[in-house]
Amino acid sequence: MIVVVCPGQGSQTPGFLAPWLELDGAAGRLAAFSDAAQVDLVAHGTESDADTIRDTRIAQPLIVAASVLAWEQLTQGGARPDGVAGHSVGEIAALVAAGVIDAEAGLALVGVRGRAMADAAALVETGMSAVVGGVEEQVLEAIAANDLTPANYNGGGQIVAAGALPGLAALSEAAPRGARVIPLQVAGAFHTAFMAPAQATLQAAVDGITNVADPALPLWTNSDGTTLTSGSRALELIVHQVANPVRWDLCMASFAEQGITGVIELAPAGALVGLAKRGLRGVPSVAVKTPEDLAAALELLAA
Repeated sequence: MIVVVCPGQGSQTPGFLAPWLELDGAAGRLAAFSDAAQVDLVAHGTESDADTIRDTRIAQPLIVAASVLAWEQLTQGGARPDGVAGHSVGEIAALVAAGVIDAEAGLALVGVRGRAMADAAALVETGMSAVVGGVEEQVLEAIAANDLTPANYNGGGQIVAAGALPGLAALSEAAPRGARVIPLQVAGAFHTAFMAPAQATLQAAVDGITNVADPALPLWTNSDGTTLTSGSRALELIVHQVANPVRWDLCMASFAEQGITGVIELAPAGALVGLAKRGLRGVPSVAVKTPEDLAAALELLAA
């Protein structure tokens, strides 16, 4: 049982789309995605610097576009995995892969999401920090003591704290025993109540999607790690997740319970494979960072 996973914000790096543009048809697909998302994905994916593509309005469509393009390349010969999941904004790419919405609708939705979350983040100066290691109970106590929220339960000994910058600084200065606190290059406290102002805008965008299907393959949700059978419910949870924690730990626990035998992470890959190596020890994985990695992913699917 092979699961394809789609990464979230922070996975992007300058120029990462360049090798994908060398593929036949890729430039045309990215042009269509750019129109849908209202972002120049080709320019930002090949020329823009790290600070520019850190902007939530740009980062989110870039990441989803890369994952969708990699999915289309991976499956164009008829290969199919046994399920799909996405981390945070990666859930929109997962919806496309599962056939809930088409690629253009997905890119339009992530364009709205990126703009709405950036606007919400601008209301109050906030941020996020990964807490790696330590005892989970003590980590959660330290997060609460600094008036922060656990925004991502990533599994593999990693929890992301989010909230006001003074609280994040205090957490870093007095890290829980055995833990490291790593500030993340994001613009706000995503997946917390600070993002609630973005939900109405995102709901309006979801309501405007006319072609919604039920998932064509198992689709895991960050909400609680279960699989979804309803496309409309999957879209409801896209709205819900922007202001609520990402439970990637529960997704990985569900993967393990269902006996997965491999993980393929779509571009811009690396972060989720890293978590899988710690949380799903011994399960083979492939990070599809460039088109050259597609062969290894296809081998894993064939095996």
